[in-house]
Amino acid sequence: MNMEFKRKLPAPEDVINMYPLTDEMIRRKAENDKEIRSVFLGESDKLVLLVGPCSADREDAVLDYISRLRDVQEKVKDKIVIIPRIYTNKPRTTGAGYKGMLHQSDPHCPPDMLKGVLAIRRLHVKVLEQTGFSGADEMLYPENHRYLADVLSYVAVGARSVENQQHRLTASGLDMPVGMKNPTSGDLSVMTNAITAAQSGHVFSYRGWEVSSSGNPLAHAILRGYVNRYGQTAPNYHYEDLSALGELFAKGNFKNPAVVVDVNHSNSGKNYLEQIRIAKEVLHSTRHSKDIYRLVKGLMIESYIEDGCQKVDGGKYGLSITDPCLGWEKTERLILDIADLRT
Repeated sequence: MNMEFKRKLPAPEDVINMYPLTDEMIRRKAENDKEIRSVFLGESDKLVLLVGPCSADREDAVLDYISRLRDVQEKVKDKIVIIPRIYTNKPRTTGAGYKGMLHQSDPHCPPDMLKGVLAIRRLHVKVLEQTGFSGADEMLYPENHRYLADVLSYVAVGARSVENQQHRLTASGLDMPVGMKNPTSGDLSVMTNAITAAQSGHVFSYRGWEVSSSGNPLAHAILRGYVNRYGQTAPNYHYEDLSALGELFAKGNFKNPAVVVDVNHSNSGKNYLEQIRIAKEVLHSTRHSKDIYRLVKGLMIESYIEDGCQKVDGGKYGLSITDPCLGWEKTERLILDIADLRT
């Protein structure tokens, strides 16, 4: 094999024991989970907002950002449930570039997975401790989920992972909402097949064990736009797209049909300012169709303290080092507008 086995990473239980949850943190997360589940089960008419940086690059700025979300959540709590995006591993289209805090706890230092595992656990625990939020992360590496299983309230499976067997089967064993993104090709059957697999029970191999899962009834769709055969981005958030997805769900035997619309990525062509318009258009669609209203459970928004993005060595506090994000002032205004528009 053309690989060097550098060192064995610690077992999840060892890392969890280093950064444990207090009884109060466990209680608060249980409250968050109950409220979020009620949205995906159709018991609540609130809208979920998955909002935060494209990638969590530094602990201090992420904690600062999420503390600001806490204040806004109190203003909109009757209509909106905020789940902070705390994405600690970053998929790369070509494999090159910053791969997230898991790989580099400090973006300016060489990759160190041991430091990374500890850093992502510490960050998620601090967020829960200091703000009361339990966050969302992307399940880029299914075998790493156990490091964060007790602090997460939402998991996303990305557009490049959604067809992978291990992602689907691991999702089937989770007890939280798992969003399955449509693939970059836009083929919705790939996404709906992933949801079917995640909602079903399986026997499979996980971290060296034979395990069985009972299925996850909260697995659902995330529409993020796609790339056509000419390499051009194309959206799938319009009224007609949402209606067509509803018809696909109606034809299948899906539990709790639901979709979260990602208003960035290929839906915006990575034009981060378009997120404002797209979010409002989706809400407009929900007002014109009861079926779409019931189907759309949330929006995913890429946002940070400062508008735009920078290179890894840019050094500006609260400015994304991966995809461009909405800055804080625009984000706060958008969240308040969404609450006003939500009927």
